[in-house]
Amino acid sequence: MSTENLNHREAIDKLKTMVDKIDIGMMCTNTSKVGNLHAVPMSRQEVDDEGNLWFLFSSESETYKNLLVSNQISVLYADISNYNFLSINGVAEVTKDQVRIEKYWNKMMEGWFEKGKEDPVIRILKVIPSEGHYWDNKSNKLVTFLKVAASAVSGQKLDIGREGDLNI
Repeated sequence: MSTENLNHREAIDKLKTMVDKIDIGMMCTNTSKVGNLHAVPMSRQEVDDEGNLWFLFSSESETYKNLLVSNQISVLYADISNYNFLSINGVAEVTKDQVRIEKYWNKMMEGWFEKGKEDPVIRILKVIPSEGHYWDNKSNKLVTFLKVAASAVSGQKLDIGREGDLNI
């Protein structure tokens, strides 16, 4: 696997491409118990031009309660069918921005918020990345497996993908 660290615009473009492709990430917040994490699957609403990730979530959730104590957050993405992975660490900002709620509202949200867009528990979560790391396979899972096997048999190093830091 080759290393390719990306900076600024390239890093943001890579983050956006991967998050848009994978969509569901495991959002991790710190619990009140030292060293423990609380993780929940979350679908992003948007990755903006600065690389910030936006979500809708509830003020009644464990995630919200944890963010009141510590705004440190991680979001982990995995596309196991193609061996593509992304890890983002950052800072969370929580608001009740009605304009963004309106922008992100869709039919799927009705299942989570019974009172509709006016539900008083809806919150906007903005994740501002401070660091990221990606593993991006150049081909599908089968081709990767065959390259790894061929590498093991032949002793040659075959390029099976890229990994690197995202410096936003």
